Amino acid sequence: MVPSDLPADLLEHARAAKGFMPEDEGALLHRWARQRLPHGPALEVGTYCGKSAIWIGGAAREVGGTVFTVDHHRGSEENQAGWEHHDDTLVDPALGVMDTLPTFRRTIADAGLEEQVVAVVGRSETVSRWWRTPLSLLFVDGGHGVEPARADFRGWPHWVMSGGVLVVHDVFPDPADGGRPPYEDIYLPALASGAFTEVDVVGSMRVLRRTSGDAGDPLG
Repeated sequence: MVPSDLPADLLEHARAAKGFMPEDEGALLHRWARQRLPHGPALEVGTYCGKSAIWIGGAAREVGGTVFTVDHHRGSEENQAGWEHHDDTLVDPALGVMDTLPTFRRTIADAGLEEQVVAVVGRSETVSRWWRTPLSLLFVDGGHGVEPARADFRGWPHWVMSGGVLVVHDVFPDPADGGRPPYEDIYLPALASGAFTEVDVVGSMRVLRRTSGDAGDPLG
């Protein structure tokens, strides 16, 4: 168990926020964000209702820095009606579709992190196509289907700066533990590229440091 050094006020908000981030994994994310944010911005792919953004945003509040969060806020596959992680309270009654943006904005406002956390509302693949800013920390926790995971790998990890870190959530080497795409289509290709070296592990979270190349250089 990684002890949390997130300030008490933010820890309370992180625990209360809707989401799927275990506390020990959140603490790991916070620790790495605090180390990396003085060197450049962080970006999170897959925001949902803002739970993990509090862990990263808390680091930004402590050491300075900005966290961009990229999400279309219509919910990933597993959040849709009839699936295991569906939440009826997050459905827009007028449109009949998921809309996590209002809950996310309220979560970040209540935590007092609106100055640190910037929401980019759009599909990951669309936003990444136009992204050009080197990233000190990239946290990938987007759609867990094969195609969304592959799109996230194509679009984002090459923007991690030299010495920066790629953090991947829900990495399950054993198929009995969970879905495979974050493992097979993000984690393994990142290591196979030769650009990243694993430096930390807690639960399903993997931290890979960029040890070859620089932001914008192609992988592999």
